[in-house]
Amino acid sequence: MIDIEIEAEAWSAAEPAAEALSRQAAEAALAHEGRAGGGVTILLTDDAAVADLNVRFRGKDGPTNVLSFPAAANPEQHLGDVALAYEVCVAEAAQQGKPLAHHLQHLVAHGVLHLLGYDHMKDEEALAMEGLERVVLASLGVPDPYAAGEGDHD
Repeated sequence: MIDIEIEAEAWSAAEPAAEALSRQAAEAALAHEGRAGGGVTILLTDDAAVADLNVRFRGKDGPTNVLSFPAAANPEQHLGDVALAYEVCVAEAAQQGKPLAHHLQHLVAHGVLHLLGYDHMKDEEALAMEGLERVVLASLGVPDPYAAGEGDHD
């Protein structure tokens, strides 16, 4: 089950389909990895909330675009939670010259792949994860976010 919580109404105002787009991206990432039954909660919130999560759980000051929190093994097969910061995501989309909808789907897919165990700390891991993101996003009709080198994420 994919649960979408829109805490910052700015998401809905800027992208009325934010909930549906998030769900599609999460479902596509899960399906690609054969985990269609896995549960995920996606929180569309603001910079202040993500900054709070970032300092409390990662010891890093300030907001970031997306955070993933893998769940411990559980009988419900809940994989974990993904949180996105509105202001950071909007600024990145504008800076990268892409629609907010595409950036949202990229970051949701990215966050879900983290819940599935993927990372990008080493170059080889980053290349593998970016390749998976490209495939998932292509299935949604979203252009390659790395084509012009604009797909940066923490």
